[in-house]
Amino acid sequence: MSWALYAVLSACFGALVAIFGKIGVRDVDSNLAVAIRTIIIVLFAWGIVFIQGNASELFRISQRSLIFICLSAIATGLSWLFYYKALQLGEASRVAPIDKFSVALAVLMAFVFLREKPTLGNVVGAMLVTMGVLVAALVH
Repeated sequence: MSWALYAVLSACFGALVAIFGKIGVRDVDSNLAVAIRTIIIVLFAWGIVFIQGNASELFRISQRSLIFICLSAIATGLSWLFYYKALQLGEASRVAPIDKFSVALAVLMAFVFLREKPTLGNVVGAMLVTMGVLVAALVH
């Protein structure tokens, strides 16, 4: 499969995160919900690693890669904690678009930190995402 198909699948399952998460945190502390979600994700991810037979690669990861994977995990955890709290307090139809502002921020950060070259498509796309976030957040 191509990267684009994986990205579309990610978006589809990402949409379900908002719907299932909103229903799930209705009567549950948002931090507890994230902790439960994390346990499920850990079991699911390790299950896939073992089924694919990739567990031995764990010992070949460079220290640099491991540091950045850990930083990514911390960022993910913080994102989930804030996301679930926002879902608990707000409407999923407004929280999810604001959360997706991460798309525009990721594009900007890719230019700055990864030195990726801006293209018309990703600059305009990031601007449109930003405008969509503003509409979702400000227009009632």
